[in-house]
Amino acid sequence: MFSEEELLPISGLQHLAFCERQCALIHLERVWEENIFTSEGRILHEKAHTEEVEIRDGIRIARSLPLKSLSYGLVGIADVVEFHPTCSREGVLLSGLAGRWFPYSVEYKRGRRKKGPSDKIQLCSQALCLEEMLNVDIPEGALFYGKSRRRLVVLIDKKLRNLTLSFIKKFRDLLAEGITPKGDYEPKCDSCSLKEICLPQIRNSALSLSRYLNSFFEEDDC
Repeated sequence: MFSEEELLPISGLQHLAFCERQCALIHLERVWEENIFTSEGRILHEKAHTEEVEIRDGIRIARSLPLKSLSYGLVGIADVVEFHPTCSREGVLLSGLAGRWFPYSVEYKRGRRKKGPSDKIQLCSQALCLEEMLNVDIPEGALFYGKSRRRLVVLIDKKLRNLTLSFIKKFRDLLAEGITPKGDYEPKCDSCSLKEICLPQIRNSALSLSRYLNSFFEEDDC
């Protein structure tokens, strides 16, 4: 069990899976820059968080639901957790409501579906917290992407769980080490809010210049 002081922010797992350097800049060096991508994402999240509880087609929708797991050492807020009515004994009881309900986490993202697993890892970490909080198994959740206006159903299977656990350990190790890793430019850097702070292209240019100068002096020695 982890103490309250040892809890890791769930959002940091998404940052880490997207880019280790970005994660360190945000969670070690405490820097953050908003750009058009993060502002659109913030607006989308604010819309998801407009009401605390809503009922739609018999489904109870909880917004901005606090999450915590002392077993995994995680803390955060779920954009949306839907509670679907179920006849199964595996459903959970909700205070003041009849019947049983099954929790279904939905994470809101701007843009389109990403190639990497970062969003799925964030969703899985939410499921791990909900399972501990509600004493229930959660087999799936969903990612809602603002550009496509569609949900992507994500299976919370053993493979994703193991991947998420590995990133939890990696995140904890990164914070314990306290060193911001170097980064190399990739196409995904163009959408990163920390691009002007990270300066990956300048670093790549500096490395290229360094290699050129080294080769120049090596030739001169000959």
